[in-house]
Amino acid sequence: MISERLGLLRSFVAAAIVLAIGVAVAVFSLLPADSALHVPGYVVTLTGKYLCYALLALSVDLVWGYVGILSLGHGAFFALGGYAMGMYLMRQIGTRGVYGDPILPDFMVFLNWQELPWYWHGFDSFLFAALMIVLVPGVLAFVFGYLAFRSRVTGVYLSIITQALTYALMLAFFRNDMGFGGNNGLTDFKDLLGFNLQSNGTRAGLVIASAAALAAFLLACRHLTRSRFGKVLVAIRDAESRTRFLGYRVERYKLAVFTFSAVMAGIAGALYVPQIGIINPGEFEPANSIEAVVWVAVGGRGTLVGAIIGAVLVNLAKTILTGAFPEIWLFVLGGLFVVVTLFMPRGLIGLWSIMARRWRRPEVAAVPALKPMEAGE
Repeated sequence: MISERLGLLRSFVAAAIVLAIGVAVAVFSLLPADSALHVPGYVVTLTGKYLCYALLALSVDLVWGYVGILSLGHGAFFALGGYAMGMYLMRQIGTRGVYGDPILPDFMVFLNWQELPWYWHGFDSFLFAALMIVLVPGVLAFVFGYLAFRSRVTGVYLSIITQALTYALMLAFFRNDMGFGGNNGLTDFKDLLGFNLQSNGTRAGLVIASAAALAAFLLACRHLTRSRFGKVLVAIRDAESRTRFLGYRVERYKLAVFTFSAVMAGIAGALYVPQIGIINPGEFEPANSIEAVVWVAVGGRGTLVGAIIGAVLVNLAKTILTGAFPEIWLFVLGGLFVVVTLFMPRGLIGLWSIMARRWRRPEVAAVPALKPMEAGE
């Protein structure tokens, strides 16, 4: 009971810290440029980007850390949510585009499209776009998961299929005739809900929204994993056959959590696009999904908070190293994953827990291991 309350307290503290960081960065960015506490615009953008990546990592940790589903395709759900938001932002440009067409986005005018495709209708409404941000990744995950889990595809085979899914989507979105901007994607956004995306106030609001979404989903995932439903998920991870033998419909549990995690990834992508200013098929690249798995492994699989920490630290290192030594970043990332897999299987959170226990009880480390009893003793 005490450990349960401590876990709940840690989750609330972590959520409060995430929200406080987002609010602090937003507020300090609005200070005068000559103020010592002023946060530059690029730092605001990077903070929002890291928060969105942390939400993606959280969604991966939910299915990998607690159900044992190693998804190498969550980047697809992230990108689909981003495209849904990008379509809404493109419809808001109207006559302010290069070609001044009130209906067709610039890339469609350039490619001689005569009318707006049917799947673009409705995206002039933010409520419709918000619904699609949730529905498109959720429905895709539901259909994919239903077919995969019903067929009892597990392990490396499931991972390969998820990677094939995101690769197929990447190839499809690269095509100009798909109506999503082809290789260039969607960009040149103007405003969101009537607010100029280039203004400091809008950027500050998006950072706060990203922090609030991350904090809310952290608490939601914590509640989910600590509930009876979550205990069944862990049982599936540790012994799926035994859990099925006990009468649980394993496929339904896996399908529910897989769909929920896809919705989380879609929302992360939707928050990412207006802050970065572009969405293109490169977001579907399988390497992005693999990188999200690395974030979770570095932070600590099955810890939730560890996934957030891993996403922020790895992306911070990427920002620094790709600026100073761009040619070595991929080697560093690969080496980091190998080191964590071999020497820190529980990630940074696990390493911190071990060090904390030894610091609180140093005498435990000094007690030698007992010899097994000899026969006759």
